[in-house]
Amino acid sequence: MNEAALFGALIVAVYAMGTLSFLWLLLVPAPYGRHARKGWGPTIANRSGWIVMESPTVIVFAAVYAAGPLRAEPAPLVLLAAWMLHYVYRAFIYPFRIRSTTKRMPLTIVGMGFAFNVLNAYLNARWISKFGSYGGGAGVDGWLWAGLVLFLGGWLLNQSADHRLIRMRRTDDSTYRIPRGWPFRFVTCPNYLGEIIEWSGWALASRSPAALAFAVFTFANLAPRARTHHRWYHDRFPDYPSGRKALIPFVF
Repeated sequence: MNEAALFGALIVAVYAMGTLSFLWLLLVPAPYGRHARKGWGPTIANRSGWIVMESPTVIVFAAVYAAGPLRAEPAPLVLLAAWMLHYVYRAFIYPFRIRSTTKRMPLTIVGMGFAFNVLNAYLNARWISKFGSYGGGAGVDGWLWAGLVLFLGGWLLNQSADHRLIRMRRTDDSTYRIPRGWPFRFVTCPNYLGEIIEWSGWALASRSPAALAFAVFTFANLAPRARTHHRWYHDRFPDYPSGRKALIPFVF
């Protein structure tokens, strides 16, 4: 099997994993964060787990990208910058911003996340640095810039929601409160909505089958968790805003 055939098979695998994850998470909340529970084997400190799990998105992506023949072209470089904007923060900055002194994460979750991130980093980096076709330059590619605008909008929403959640728990990581104000006015999980928008924009900008599969996987992974968060808040807080949706304003 040549690399192009393997590449296509791995994209099919991402869709399969997304489908299985969606169905599983509708029934069983992923056991970390507020939904952590016993019965999932050995655990690791939450902060360490995040770093280990997310590190391939930077390290593997950079290595695969650097090996591609298109690595010095303008459009792939712009896409590389967008990817790193999200994942350098997510892998190596965000874990030190959250208050996770008492929380732990099952090693099974860390392992599954690590494996997926290795696969996803390879697929997306390999496409933009080898298999993709972006013409002579970034400046004339309307799809690229339209997708990047969408990506940055999602990134700003994700950052805004994360910042407010972190500020709410700055002094106590054992007490949950109802998030209020922008960007929580309409949905329980604007951070998840922002991430879904980000990777939809990435798919548009890169016009990559790997990116489209990742966008679908992101929704399949985060939509059920948003639903679980939403129900958790309603169960825990009788005064939780009744008009607030889980993920998509006015819809879901």
